[in-house]
Amino acid sequence: MGFHGHGFRLAAADKGTFDWKLLIRAFHFMAPYKLAVALSILSVLVVTASDLAMPYLLKIAIDRDIAGGNMAGLIHTALLYLCSVLINNVATSGQIYVTGWTGRRVILDLRERVFAHLQTLSLSFYDGRDRGDTISRLTNDIDMLNELLSNGLVTLVNTFFSLGGVVTIMVMMNLRLSLLAFAIMPLLLLVTIVFRRRVGAAYRKTRQKIADVTAHVEEGVSGVRIIQSFAQEDRDFGGFRSVNEENRTANMQAAALRSAYFPTVDIIGSLGMGLVLWFGGMAILRRDLTVGVLVAFIMYLFRFFQPIRSLTMLYDGLLAAMAASERIFEVLDTEPDILDPPQPVHLGRIEGLVDYRDVSFAYEPGQPVVQNLNIVARPGETIALVGPTGAGKSTTVSLLARFYDVQEGAILIDGHDLREMAIQSLREQLGIVLQEGFLFSDTIRENIRYGRLEATDGEVEAAAKSVGAHEFIVRLPEDYDTDVRERGEKLSIGERQLICLARALVADPRILILDEATSSVDPYTELIIQDALLKLFKGRTSFVIAHRLSTVRRADRIYVLDKGRVVEVGRHEELLAQAGLYSNLYKMQFKAQEAASIEEESLERWGGDAVPAAVG
Repeated sequence: MGFHGHGFRLAAADKGTFDWKLLIRAFHFMAPYKLAVALSILSVLVVTASDLAMPYLLKIAIDRDIAGGNMAGLIHTALLYLCSVLINNVATSGQIYVTGWTGRRVILDLRERVFAHLQTLSLSFYDGRDRGDTISRLTNDIDMLNELLSNGLVTLVNTFFSLGGVVTIMVMMNLRLSLLAFAIMPLLLLVTIVFRRRVGAAYRKTRQKIADVTAHVEEGVSGVRIIQSFAQEDRDFGGFRSVNEENRTANMQAAALRSAYFPTVDIIGSLGMGLVLWFGGMAILRRDLTVGVLVAFIMYLFRFFQPIRSLTMLYDGLLAAMAASERIFEVLDTEPDILDPPQPVHLGRIEGLVDYRDVSFAYEPGQPVVQNLNIVARPGETIALVGPTGAGKSTTVSLLARFYDVQEGAILIDGHDLREMAIQSLREQLGIVLQEGFLFSDTIRENIRYGRLEATDGEVEAAAKSVGAHEFIVRLPEDYDTDVRERGEKLSIGERQLICLARALVADPRILILDEATSSVDPYTELIIQDALLKLFKGRTSFVIAHRLSTVRRADRIYVLDKGRVVEVGRHEELLAQAGLYSNLYKMQFKAQEAASIEEESLERWGGDAVPAAVG
């Protein structure tokens, strides 16, 4: 499912060759900045032209002005040389700024594009995937493209015009020396081909290893409480040290290839330089060549090898960027599994009639998770789903939210098949509270308002009061404007759940889904939450995956699931009387909660005076 099921383009990775289509696709992100790109190219042309003029001006100065004793001509040539240097530096400065600005804008756009696309992908994409790997694609891999998009095009243009200009001038100055200098090209080409074949695989390995490091860091930070609770800091550090060492090794292998290649190129270039110096010097001694021509030719020869070296370094960077872009475009090429139909139904405010008709679903072929489910919830009813671990309860409600599509049968809301509805229209009707109350890095007020962004401050506070969260919120340093930080780690589990319930109440959903929403809280906090649930359930169709007896007993109907099938249906007393699976679950799982339930009923009779004000 997800990543492995969409036929990603892995041309470069699979073939071990340079993929021009992938490169061109990366450059397409520069299209909105055509003017800036044009300015960059223009500045490159100015830099190249001024750079090519300098050796020729030296030739004139030596052979014409110095040799001829022409002081006025020498001053004029020197001034032209200084102007060339000034123009070269000013144009280079402009080029660096414009290309840097363009590259950063493109990276910003690309990162926003990938993040927005990640938000649209179905849950199947994230199932079984390291969050750190996904984060690495959004951060490390996109950063790797920056050098390519900032300087890649400029370097290509510079190399093309510089090589073309140098070769033309060298041939015009002295054909024999030019042929002698070019004689080393086959050897240079051979070395480059060998290097290219080996370094591509090395760079792909470095991108995967840095993703592994990011994944381990993300896991270590997210799970630090568990790590410390079990005193496994040394073990976790050992795991990080291992992946970090693998990352270092992969980068050293790539660095070893670079360290072998570039000196080899320099040696080959020096060989060509030595040949030109020897034969050029002999020609001067024979008076077949002037000193100015040899000096200018050697300077052009430096400029001949410099673009080749720059192009090789660019290719070195391109291979690294290619490995990163493969991973980025793999994400962008992934299509969501869950899509709107061609002519989606947009619902108004629904009644809340939910009908599962012979629903079957499997995450993996041949391994059904739910089979032939038939569940009916009438408007305003509370339906409890109970069963042993792995019975398919969470999958059942995930199908109702259309996080996954049913593979057989259908789920209807007010007579409409979910697959006929606009996804946004469907989910606007739903309110979901999970076992782990997830809060964003924002204020409590904005976390509650997340259920309905246009909710007023008064509506936010009214919702908090209704679910019993207002009392602890106003005791916080900045009450509703308190920043809860990432995942709400500053708050207790119960406090986070109350905020999530307030968020659901602000959303005012017609269908409420509680997936083990009270299983992680203490009994006293549950008393407050149960009171909040009564207000949430009122007038809404509710599905509750229950691990608490109090919630189960209040349900209008209980569906008992086992191995993905409904095996029993009824109210609490009816199911106990059947002495079936529910009765066994009650004896094993719920009976220990009966004392707490009795206490709750006692508190309700006495007006709830014993309910603690603080939630911990």
